[in-house]
Amino acid sequence: MLSPTPEPTFDHIQTALMELWGVINRLSQIPPPQCDRYRVSIFGSARLQPTDALYIDVKNLAQTLTTMGCDIITGGGPGLMQAANEGSVLGDPTDQQQSIGVRIALDFEQSTNPFVEQLYTHETFFSRLHQFVLLSQAFIVVPGGIGTTLETMMIWQLLQVRKLDNVPLILVGDMWGDLVTWAKQSMVEQATPQLASPADMQIPICVATMDEAIAHIRQGQAEWNTTCKI
Repeated sequence: MLSPTPEPTFDHIQTALMELWGVINRLSQIPPPQCDRYRVSIFGSARLQPTDALYIDVKNLAQTLTTMGCDIITGGGPGLMQAANEGSVLGDPTDQQQSIGVRIALDFEQSTNPFVEQLYTHETFFSRLHQFVLLSQAFIVVPGGIGTTLETMMIWQLLQVRKLDNVPLILVGDMWGDLVTWAKQSMVEQATPQLASPADMQIPICVATMDEAIAHIRQGQAEWNTTCKI
């Protein structure tokens, strides 16, 4: 007679989860297929309305990038995410580029905006953020809240530790310039010992206008077309 199977303990569950994460980590090291278009993720607030000036600016930004041949990636929700996806659709009347949304499943979150053409939905923030990294050749951050800050800081750290290389992180507006200034002063200039390298503070590209962001993307796209595109 077979002995009854013992009930799994927390240690068994923890061991199985760590083994599963090991598999996921190994799979995530496989690079995705190279896309034939430069892909730009745009991070920003979900709270703005289509009549707000910043919404219109972000829509125009994404429309211009799309006419340059870029795919646009957002979090797929409302506000400035919708503005970017809308601009992508407006800039692509012949449907050559993609307007992509990478959503997080939350009970209180609004539905996917109507301008998303290709949708991915995640149950966890860390898997969602990882997909942004896998999909994108550049990141533009426009004004936003805590979620936008989380996305920004993750990309900044990945560039700092060289898990990402030669990927522009472009921060648009005073709020992000003030964040970088705070980091520089608090982590480098006023800290003993220093809490970060001075070179780390040079990673984000702080700009005042959408036109400056477009110029940096144009340069990054040209370099990618020369060195990375298959």
